[in-house]
Amino acid sequence: MRLKKYEDMNLQDLDVMKEISSIGTSHAATALSKLLQKEIRISIPEISILGYEETVDRLGDIEELVTATLVRMSNEINGLMLFVFKMDLANAVLGKLIGREYDSFEELDELAYSALEEVGNIIICSYVNAFTQLVGVEIDLSVPSSTVNMLGGVLTVPMAEYGYVTDKLMYINAEFIVDGKRLSDGLLMLPDIESLNSILEKLGVS
Repeated sequence: MRLKKYEDMNLQDLDVMKEISSIGTSHAATALSKLLQKEIRISIPEISILGYEETVDRLGDIEELVTATLVRMSNEINGLMLFVFKMDLANAVLGKLIGREYDSFEELDELAYSALEEVGNIIICSYVNAFTQLVGVEIDLSVPSSTVNMLGGVLTVPMAEYGYVTDKLMYINAEFIVDGKRLSDGLLMLPDIESLNSILEKLGVS
């Protein structure tokens, strides 16, 4: 394998992943627009390979409460997809879907929690579906699992999965734009190293 860990990726590798992510996040924004029946745009994503603490700093505060949806990838690509809701995006979604907003994730009732899990799953599935078409691979997705936890705790899950290979995460930084407001979120796509090599090889990056 050409790459042994995430941080072995060069600028060409990152540019290729950025192009794919731009299309994937665009599909995610379109799916969210249809769900909420509201025009939603998304900023051009940036791909960063970051350590645990750097990722936390980019997303917010280590003790900040967030909701996260995690989906496992298998088949031709193995790994994780993790979508993190910050409070502003969560309220934009919940206000439209169930007609209520919340001051904190601690206040979420079962209906709100289920709604965010479903939206997180839709965003991830839309991204992955676009990804599979572009790369020409088959990816199976697990049933989503969600949690309300501190940001630092949420990010320990991917670190525990891949810490034996790398201490870096692949962070896709894009913002949903709703009613002219930029709403923060966090999307992490974490293929295992063998899958990452396969993706780049299929895209002609050698």
